[in-house]
Amino acid sequence: MGQYKLIFTGPVGAGKTTAITTLSDEPPVKTDEVARDMTRQRKPDTTVALDYGVMRLDKGEKLHLYGTPGQERFDFMWDILSSGGIGLILLINNNRPDPFQDLRFFLQRFRSLVDSTAVAVGVTQMDRKPEPLLETYHQALGKQGLEGIPLFEVDARSRTDMSLLVQSLLFTLDPGLKMDKDDGEISTA
Repeated sequence: MGQYKLIFTGPVGAGKTTAITTLSDEPPVKTDEVARDMTRQRKPDTTVALDYGVMRLDKGEKLHLYGTPGQERFDFMWDILSSGGIGLILLINNNRPDPFQDLRFFLQRFRSLVDSTAVAVGVTQMDRKPEPLLETYHQALGKQGLEGIPLFEVDARSRTDMSLLVQSLLFTLDPGLKMDKDDGEISTA
């Protein structure tokens, strides 16, 4: 029975906690505290250490989901959480003033993980702010040398959206994976 670790990162308010809660087959662990800095203008609580959940895959395998805090002052947790990760899910909030600055920052900060594994990008909040378009994100990723990586508009509250993002990352890591058409489970054989 395999145990795998997947990292979720991105700026404050991108939907990391919500995504892990949506995907987890067990009650998630959250380390939210009352926001006391500029974050409180965006949301009342913020992750200060990590979010954790478990997604069960076919044949009893488990995908451990670790969410990083979005604030740079908690960046010491980023390296701790990334250790042993098989891939990175980067969530970008399209409603932020400069989502491309966030994209560049997090790709650069997690570059060693991206280079040694794989990354998939989910753009959230496109229902609130439809532009920039996904095509512009594709262009920005190309400038980072990451053309062709999985990139989707996602709603972190949607298990379907988030599962598709995770599956795209897993298929990037192992193109030999198979999807069971009947139950949507990922299988390694």
